[in-house]
Amino acid sequence: MRRAEQFTLPCMYHGEGPYWDSRTNRLLCVDVLAGAVVAIDSDGGLRRYPVPSRAVTVIRRRVHTGFVIATEHGVMVADEGLTIFDHFAELVDEPNVRTNDGCCDPLGALVIGTMSYQEEADRGAVFRVAPDGQPAEILLAPVSISNGVQWSADSRRVFYIDTPTRRVDAFDFDTRTGAWTGRRTHVRIENPQGFPDGMAIDEEDGLWIALWGAGAVNHYDKDGRLVESITVPGVTQVSSCTFGGDDRSVLYITTSRKDLAAGQEPAAGAVFSLQTSVRGAVPAEFAG
Repeated sequence: MRRAEQFTLPCMYHGEGPYWDSRTNRLLCVDVLAGAVVAIDSDGGLRRYPVPSRAVTVIRRRVHTGFVIATEHGVMVADEGLTIFDHFAELVDEPNVRTNDGCCDPLGALVIGTMSYQEEADRGAVFRVAPDGQPAEILLAPVSISNGVQWSADSRRVFYIDTPTRRVDAFDFDTRTGAWTGRRTHVRIENPQGFPDGMAIDEEDGLWIALWGAGAVNHYDKDGRLVESITVPGVTQVSSCTFGGDDRSVLYITTSRKDLAAGQEPAAGAVFSLQTSVRGAVPAEFAG
């Protein structure tokens, strides 16, 4: 069993949403509950950018400069320096429900899920925020703890995690409308300690799934068969992962120290890394 290496000192309370910004060769993450984007250079140096809301994901805009950011209850766009923020879309108006994890689909829309702060069953949904600013549409509901979402290389399938189901489900993806249909199970998580959280996808449609509670990332091949389980040493709450580096072959892994006691799991909140033998898929950018 391979082990990831610690890449940074603990730098986030609840690290999530890792995104490799190839234009600046930096890893961007979010410290969700602190409301900050954390930018990490290739040598591990970092800088924090406050966001005027709790935030769950940051993704490069394709047409305009800057970024799209999923905030606590909606979506903002930010300038290149992550200092100017403008409202883009509202998703939920319930104070006890927040956004949680997302990605852009092949058409350039932002797909973002929600969950309740108390992690109640069936309080969330998956939204699609179109680049033209039209009101967000619901792709899937109800869900409980919406998490990882990725698309296959041919854009015909979308893979999705609702954490309490302990599954990765596959859907057919409509490349004209962005709709999801034909839900079926792609992966079942057999690790009794681990719950699937965020995930990355490689060029071969292999899924790399963070296991919250198990201190590991599982790698599955394109058919959903387990290839290996990677240990994240000294940390149980592994939250997400993404590919980056010069050739997108380094897997970066975020962790969390949410609800841990002082002194417990000293490395929690750090980013870990693993050199792989595959290249990560190039993520879609927001077309708005």
